[in-house]
Amino acid sequence: MELIKSISLNDTVIRIVKGDLTESDADAIVNAANSYLQHGGGVAGAIVRKGGAIIQEESNRIGHVAVGHCALTSGGRLKARKVIHTVGPRWGEGNEDEKLQNAVLNTLNLATEQGFSSLSMPAISAGIFGFPKNRCAEIIVNEVVSFIKDRSTSLKEISFYLMDREIIRFFEEELAKSERR
Repeated sequence: MELIKSISLNDTVIRIVKGDLTESDADAIVNAANSYLQHGGGVAGAIVRKGGAIIQEESNRIGHVAVGHCALTSGGRLKARKVIHTVGPRWGEGNEDEKLQNAVLNTLNLATEQGFSSLSMPAISAGIFGFPKNRCAEIIVNEVVSFIKDRSTSLKEISFYLMDREIIRFFEEELAKSERR
């Protein structure tokens, strides 16, 4: 894990971390999930491989989650206690920006409702769902910053766990812009 950038906003620290999301010891990590909560590949597959079959079993009991919404399971054997399965949009399905905004907002609301103090998230929809990385970074960072500025939250730390150099750069640029606003 490598800390790339960190800012403080109100009582919350927002961090960009180059590292493996499944190694985060946050109260909850965010899984970039599909609507059927079938965790075969990408971030979702890695979470289940490391956290154990219980995560998939709990997801199966939940069933379907609409795009822009999320559901909560245990973290199994992960360091994180819980997993928030967030369904972002697939690029090309229509109204993608609004769906990604809703996905992030619903995730932050759920984390706050659960009283979590720390949350780690990936670049939702920027992987196999094909969302352009620069737009993904802009939307996710703006939603997180707006949430922290405009709402009361239990979240004291929100970390973006990223692996790809290009997307790290986009998140860094967006976080720097938010500091100037």
